[in-house]
Amino acid sequence: MTAPASISTLRTQSATATVAGFGAILLWSLLALFTAASGTVPPFQLAAMTFLIGGLCGCATWIVRPSRARALIQPWPVWLLGVGGLFGYHALYFSALRLAPPAEAGLINYLWPLLIVLFSARLPGSGGLRPGHLIGAILGLAGVAALFAGRADLTFAAGALPGYAASLAAAFVWAGYSVLSARVGQVPTDAVAGFCLATAALSLACHLAFEATVWPADAVQWGAVLLLGLGPVGAAFYLWDIGCKRGDVRLLGVTAYAAPVLSTLILVAAGYASPSPALAVACLLIVAGALTAVRTSRTSRTAPKRG
Repeated sequence: MTAPASISTLRTQSATATVAGFGAILLWSLLALFTAASGTVPPFQLAAMTFLIGGLCGCATWIVRPSRARALIQPWPVWLLGVGGLFGYHALYFSALRLAPPAEAGLINYLWPLLIVLFSARLPGSGGLRPGHLIGAILGLAGVAALFAGRADLTFAAGALPGYAASLAAAFVWAGYSVLSARVGQVPTDAVAGFCLATAALSLACHLAFEATVWPADAVQWGAVLLLGLGPVGAAFYLWDIGCKRGDVRLLGVTAYAAPVLSTLILVAAGYASPSPALAVACLLIVAGALTAVRTSRTSRTAPKRG
């Protein structure tokens, strides 16, 4: 294979992996809808149930190809990264929602896409921090801020400082997990199944320690839990792993800001929320940010190398 053909193949593979990451973002936009439809199941119990489903779905592929189960044999730092990312993020975010108003906690938490853009500048071959990606991420953050401001009266109370700190820590954990996943690209995505099962076990322990058990009340709520485990808390993590390891992680970071807007649009369509001017402003800002990032990524790929 000639060098130009090899480069073309790598670019195609990267583009395909980035599209897989976009799939994760689309699935996460369904998180609020399915969570609302799941009833009053406590957060850690819901995490235990859905991560169990997501983990078992990953293990199901081993029936056809048993050799994939060897992906679980990884050094302890890889397990620390995987379980620390999945469980650490959710534990911190659930704690933030308990200790601070949801709107403020959610807004702080959505610093993680911007942090991904900043952290990814340290990745090998990234070419450093490109202004276009940074501008796109800031526009996306502004869009999310407009969305949250339109949904609630944001008041950052001093008494909720522990919750804000937990939300900020969650943002750093998820951004760190996403970017560091790119540094362990040799680890097969099948290993995510093990991370999900470990996260389910730790979530169950937290549920038994801090929550009272509440089961879904009817078939609709059970269905919502199943769909959560199959999609936003299942397939999404496998797709995100592919995108972070082999795709354009900076572009994924910018476009991740579409998740809360798409989520709100879905809630409006399903009758769980009402449309607002803030939603339109958020859409415009996030689309502008994504287009800026896409243009930057295309320019960086086509620009001639000097040397």
